Amino acid sequence: MVYIALIILLVGTELVYFKIADKYNIIDKPNSRSSHTSITLRGGGIIFPIAISIAFFLGYVSWAVTLAVVMVAVVSFIDDIKPLSQLPRFVSHFIAVGLVFYELNLFSESLWMLPVVFVLLIGWVNAFNFMDGINGITVLYALTAIVSFSFLPLNEASLPLLITMGLSCVAFGFFNVRKKAKTFAGDVGSISMALFLGYFMIKTIIESGQFGFTLFFAVYGIDAVITIISRLLKKENIFQPHRSHLYQYLANEMGYSHILVAFIYAALQLIINILVIYMDARGCLTLLFMGGFLVLLTFMYLLVRNFVTRKMVLRNY
Repeated sequence: MVYIALIILLVGTELVYFKIADKYNIIDKPNSRSSHTSITLRGGGIIFPIAISIAFFLGYVSWAVTLAVVMVAVVSFIDDIKPLSQLPRFVSHFIAVGLVFYELNLFSESLWMLPVVFVLLIGWVNAFNFMDGINGITVLYALTAIVSFSFLPLNEASLPLLITMGLSCVAFGFFNVRKKAKTFAGDVGSISMALFLGYFMIKTIIESGQFGFTLFFAVYGIDAVITIISRLLKKENIFQPHRSHLYQYLANEMGYSHILVAFIYAALQLIINILVIYMDARGCLTLLFMGGFLVLLTFMYLLVRNFVTRKMVLRNY
């Protein structure tokens, strides 16, 4: 009954936000780099920090994690409305990561580990934010990760929190996983969700001692890293908006349905996650398996990307 009431509350909150966004013109206008063609309400992902705030009041999550997620969400929401300089965004991310470190007691670990984890977490947050480009892809991918974390026995105590965040994805997805989306997540949604998922990934690795669980983010991670390398080789500014991810090629240049592409990404990641969970249960989730599997996935990704880009070139002739 609690979760039924929660989903009703979350959907209602989203509907209230739509009225506010419409009144104050919080919209996303399409441009040459956009994957959409019509004006859409921005910031629907505000439901994610609202959900974790509800989880805090229900006693499902600590104040440190809640504050970290809400803080980056507030700064990102302001940035969604009126673009900010890099400084306030970086400061909010820096403090938020510090709160995550505090929650996970990482300050007691070796000093060399802190900058490594800091860079990886900041990189993940920004990669996840940049990947928010077509209808459904962010929320379906986030829901896949949350469901996967929920199936790990070591996360049993965190199930109420994971279910709450999963329900927020369902509520948002109802308005986003459509041919014509009612709303986009905006930075407020993608960055807050990225931080939450990053926190949960680090927590899971620490408690299990298994680096192999990073494969839960493999599809997004490989696409993001290869795209960044490709853009650097072309001497492009990697901090500028673009349409160079494989999923953008598939949806924009190849003409596949946004929803189909989003479901393919989520489904591929879910298959990988099921394999990872199975290998962990068998005691076979070794670093050798992780490394070899990443190489295989990267090779397969490059084959598909090369095939798609060649088809794009041929279509332009």
